[in-house]
Amino acid sequence: MKKLLIFALLLMLMALSIPATMAQPECTDAIGCVEIEAGDPVVIGYMLTVSGPTAFLGEDSVGGIELAVMDRGEFLGTEIEIVGEDSLCSAEGGQTAAQRIASDDEIAGVVGTNCSSAATAALPIISEAGLVMISPSATSPTLSDADMDAGGVYLPGFYRTAHNDLFQGAIAAQFIAEELGAASLATIHDGSSYADGLQGVMADVFASDFEGTVTFQGAVNIGDTDMTAILTEIAADAPDVLYFPIFEPEGNFIADQALDIAGLEDTILFGADGILVDSFPENTGDASVGMYFSGPVVTGEAYQSFLAAWEEEIGGVPPSGFHAHAYDATNMLLDSIEAVAVMDDEGNISIGRQTLRDELTAIEEFEGLTGVLTCSETGDCSTGEALGIFQTTEAELEGNWPPPVIWTPAGGMMEME
Repeated sequence: MKKLLIFALLLMLMALSIPATMAQPECTDAIGCVEIEAGDPVVIGYMLTVSGPTAFLGEDSVGGIELAVMDRGEFLGTEIEIVGEDSLCSAEGGQTAAQRIASDDEIAGVVGTNCSSAATAALPIISEAGLVMISPSATSPTLSDADMDAGGVYLPGFYRTAHNDLFQGAIAAQFIAEELGAASLATIHDGSSYADGLQGVMADVFASDFEGTVTFQGAVNIGDTDMTAILTEIAADAPDVLYFPIFEPEGNFIADQALDIAGLEDTILFGADGILVDSFPENTGDASVGMYFSGPVVTGEAYQSFLAAWEEEIGGVPPSGFHAHAYDATNMLLDSIEAVAVMDDEGNISIGRQTLRDELTAIEEFEGLTGVLTCSETGDCSTGEALGIFQTTEAELEGNWPPPVIWTPAGGMMEME
């Protein structure tokens, strides 16, 4: 009898010694919960291209994420931790980054990817894991298209603060037709879903809405350095505009070598947000002066305050055009986590995965740096209003960045100082 009493007392003591914080709020979410013990940080992840020739995009977005987290301070009674994976700007990079992120059950949500090819490969893994990913710069129309028979790749869990290139291609076509008076167009892409999709929209809208002639649509390979063959083929029809929405360094080679191709002397060179980056004028030289670019336009007092914070905390100016989109994506994610998180009396936190998706999908009139955002059922949260046309000058060749915005769909041509 005495032994039984001693054993019972030992069991009671063991029960009393188990910390109360080990218990978690009950998870009733349809696809599970992220469980955070009291005192542990809320973890958000990123999948961004932070190495190689497109690292400027990742550095741009990381800065936006860090400033958003810095602005939050304490969050749900604890801290926010950022963990990151390099998704490069490729399908392979996106897949690898997503696999690593999905294996970490502490991550509440993800900002990324930068590139559409990486997003396309990452999305099935992220969706299957019950996570959300909010892209600041992946703009391919297929990502938010649920019609898989028509090439759509949308899966639940995808969102973006970046514009859909259905908007960007259309405004670029409008500009060259109405402002430049172009009657003919040639395009070059690099085989990526971003570049191929964007040039396709540009060409289709130019031909259908403005009765323009598309003389050539062709591709180079990522890694190509000699562009003379494709440029010579394009020059045979001497198009008014050559549109090449690709990245560095291929974009630099196209712009530079076009200067020496007979038949392209009067052809206007036109890039997109993939080469709307501070290193492009320096790496391209005189060929960059006078070039046009389509890309994101962000204005307003809040944005100016953001730029001041960037200069103070990070230094200099953002290298590309999607830092504000990353800032908005981070705030949308954190707002949604805060709205759905369940905390018990001991400070343990439970975040329902499906509930988080539902909260993001329901976002309406979110006041962001990039404008007022409302998310569609397939994750498009930007209207495309924050887009415009830029033109580089000698000042950008000498280190000024960014180049001036010369036209927006709503405002028309701008007066230049």
